[in-house]
Amino acid sequence: MDDASQRRTRGRVVLADDDILLREGLASLCERVGYEVVGQAGDATGLLELVHEHRPDLAIVDIRMPPDHATEGLKAARTIRERHPGTGILVLSAFVEVEDALELLASGRGIGYLLKSRVTVVEEFIEALDRIGRGGSVVDPSLVHELFTAQRRDDPLAHLSSREREVLALMAEGRSNAGIGRRLWVTEGTVEKHVRSILGKLRLTEDTDDHRRVLAVLTFLESH
Repeated sequence: MDDASQRRTRGRVVLADDDILLREGLASLCERVGYEVVGQAGDATGLLELVHEHRPDLAIVDIRMPPDHATEGLKAARTIRERHPGTGILVLSAFVEVEDALELLASGRGIGYLLKSRVTVVEEFIEALDRIGRGGSVVDPSLVHELFTAQRRDDPLAHLSSREREVLALMAEGRSNAGIGRRLWVTEGTVEKHVRSILGKLRLTEDTDDHRRVLAVLTFLESH
């Protein structure tokens, strides 16, 4: 196997952003860490054509693109999810847009929403791509904060302790038990106890642990 083949082990990616400098920077970063960039577009129409042609593993999409710079990227993401459900989608936004993000995240697994400022933290950005590629979800911490500060009266999370809410928020960001433990400076075993308590308090049906975690995160997102 040659060097190029060895580098292309993480998956095939298409990129859509009308900011060519950002787009080229993302493409370079993706290729440097082992993704194969099979196409780039500057608008939603070009993105959909690329996805139809190449059937990539992952599409990285700017939420606002020509012609109106409104929600063209979000609409394209919905179309990709409908026509190519096996393609993971990471939407990038300059600002926290809660309604748009929740609509996107409600569409299922293999989906992510990050602020563009998060891209500068290379390790976290690549970790997000890998997680989406494995079928997981990624939620920007700033969105999690916005949701926490927008409490509703009928909050299904009312019975959770403050520590359990912290754990659930980090689960919503897509972090593993080990990652949550590192962030909160507690052992992985302690995190597992908190997760079990969260799942029990939310009265989630018995299923695989991974599926119950997804349900817990959806409950968290839908309650704000």
